[in-house]
Amino acid sequence: MKEIIYGILILLFVSCNKNTENRFSLTGKTNGLEDGTMIYLENADSQNIDLIDSTKIENNSFVFKTKLLNSPLQVVIRTNNDSYYRFLWLENTSMIFDASRSDFENAIVTGSKEEKLAQSLRKELESLPEEDQRKKEVEFIKKHPKSIVSVETLSLYCTTLGKEKTQKLFDQLSKNNKESKYGKIIESYIELYAEPKIGGQFIDFEMIDLNGNQKKLSELKGKTILLDFWASWCAPCRKENPNLVKTYNKFKPKGFEIFAVSLDKNKEKWLKAIESDNLKWYHVNDLKGQGNNATMIYGVEGIPDSFLIDNNGIIVARDLRGKELNKKLTELLE
Repeated sequence: MKEIIYGILILLFVSCNKNTENRFSLTGKTNGLEDGTMIYLENADSQNIDLIDSTKIENNSFVFKTKLLNSPLQVVIRTNNDSYYRFLWLENTSMIFDASRSDFENAIVTGSKEEKLAQSLRKELESLPEEDQRKKEVEFIKKHPKSIVSVETLSLYCTTLGKEKTQKLFDQLSKNNKESKYGKIIESYIELYAEPKIGGQFIDFEMIDLNGNQKKLSELKGKTILLDFWASWCAPCRKENPNLVKTYNKFKPKGFEIFAVSLDKNKEKWLKAIESDNLKWYHVNDLKGQGNNATMIYGVEGIPDSFLIDNNGIIVARDLRGKELNKKLTELLE
């Protein structure tokens, strides 16, 4: 009988441990925020922000206790108007967010190994010029091949580093990192990047258009084409769109066309932006966000970005906007 009771107690103990392990919480301290201020926890995928949870500030304090989509998970914690925000890595553990003696963006976050690594890298990069920042990030990736911060960093800058260096760094990453969503983006870049060059022939690709049909860039051959990379969430892209509309209306009768590739993952927001900005040209999107196949083929690091292709299919310029684009189109078409 004693053995049975003892066995039951062991099972209960194990069961309780299973229920309590890997339980996420984020306890926060702020300063200067009014009671009742809403604060949001969102998935910080750079192309698609999804709400995870929300709560209210009371006495400059807040607590999140929710089930994470996965762990580690990069998130942004912010107020409703984005006047306060901070990116951080969460893990299935008890974490502390302390902005009681600092501004919100520089809050001290403890409890997550990955966030600690990210903070140390961020601090090292602060005072460095961009070229040295890339060198420091490469050093970090080599030193921490098992960290999710390493593979996420490599996925962001693979197009800057180039295929050969990216492949060498990717080979050093852990199996879990290679199989992560960031690892898949890097693999796609290594496989697809075609090294487009000014003076070289454009690289063809096919993607779904607004009506769900496959559309090839080569279908516009014979036109002068602006291959434009953008997204509804990209503020500089949206700011430039009115100028691009004027350019399109001026040069379209002379043989100019725009083939716009969106990095949106949310189809509804993509379509709404097209309608709102009155963009009457060709639009395609594979809804992969940062991992969009065309961005991998053309090595697009950030948006807005574009390639100007003449009527013979030759890439003649990159990343022209406004007056510079109009000047080049005048040379080509008038």
